[in-house]
Amino acid sequence: MAAVERSTPAKRSYGGRSSEQRSDERRERLKAAALQLFGSQGYAVTSIEQLCATANVSTRSFYEEMGSRESLLIALVEEITARAAAAALAALAAAAEEPLADRITRSFEAYLAVTCRDHRSARVCYVEVVGVSATVEKWRIGWRERMSAVILAEIERAVERDEARGRNYRLFPVAVIGIVNSLAQEFAVTAGGDEAVSVDEICAEVAVFVTGALAQV
Repeated sequence: MAAVERSTPAKRSYGGRSSEQRSDERRERLKAAALQLFGSQGYAVTSIEQLCATANVSTRSFYEEMGSRESLLIALVEEITARAAAAALAALAAAAEEPLADRITRSFEAYLAVTCRDHRSARVCYVEVVGVSATVEKWRIGWRERMSAVILAEIERAVERDEARGRNYRLFPVAVIGIVNSLAQEFAVTAGGDEAVSVDEICAEVAVFVTGALAQV
């Protein structure tokens, strides 16, 4: 007897929106809730129930869309840092013919303008994402490797243009990322205080470090 082919049931549409559109909307609301809650009260003390209430989604939908708080944190930080990296690359391209110090400053200004747009995003990207779990740490290592490749490519370009001395720069991008992360953490934790750190101060310090380390001697 021939097998009877079963067609996949059509996914239902509600309010003129497909199931995929509704899923995307729930994910965006969950990320917005995560930014609000992780960025204000912190990841460790934020429950799934709080996230669902703030995002106006059911617990079932939370697990369908995100699976875990870890996955939600990663999705949020991935989205922010991807936009920041794109902004930094665009700034580098726009400043391609400018001196090294200017290229560095503009690229980090563009990156931090996104990740440090407000103290919630800075806290999420530079404080709450640290030390969460092995899963989140694996994501952080992958992100650091991607950013290191971008920095290393710009260093190699600087060497070719005789703006920097030739040497092994394998670990240098890791040092730069560490400095940026540490200074951005200061931005996040000193918000509103007498010792508050500005994005301009961070960029100036990073530029001094990088240009000094790359300078011809």
